[in-house]
Amino acid sequence: MKKFNEGWYVVYTKPRHEKKVCTALEDLGIGHFFAMMKKLRIWSDRRKYIDTPVFPSYIFIYLKDHQEYFKGLDVDGVLYYVRMGKEVAKVNTAIVDNLKVMLNSGGPIEVTETNFMPGQLMVIQQGPLAGFTGEVVEYNGCEKVLVRVQLFQRNVLMSLSQEYLMEEASAYSSRS
Repeated sequence: MKKFNEGWYVVYTKPRHEKKVCTALEDLGIGHFFAMMKKLRIWSDRRKYIDTPVFPSYIFIYLKDHQEYFKGLDVDGVLYYVRMGKEVAKVNTAIVDNLKVMLNSGGPIEVTETNFMPGQLMVIQQGPLAGFTGEVVEYNGCEKVLVRVQLFQRNVLMSLSQEYLMEEASAYSSRS
């Protein structure tokens, strides 16, 4: 049997079963991260902010060994692990950490399937995302910082003021 690579993986769930799966994973003691964001919903008689999944039906799951792999697969509501070809796709820890920081920053974010062309890399100087590198793009007439999540073919966009950004090359020269 192959040696198991500890780290972050992604499970695909039945539609609208994400919270139920998270509860079951918690009961099993398996680490997980379910990316949620607040979104304004408008009905004819009211407006309300509700928590919505950033990536519907996807949950990041931290696995330590083969036993946790199979326990995670047996959870009611889990359909399968996301794969790249024949291999189960392992997610870089930095991607999960960056998503957590962006979601906890409280700033408005958007998730889009639009395929952006590579742009200028900038380092965020201030605020809760200080030190992170992002790509500046123009989307719907506004400059936004882009974080790519290649696994889902999705992009996470966040609006930041120009004063918070510094070109990546000058950021490295100021550190030395």
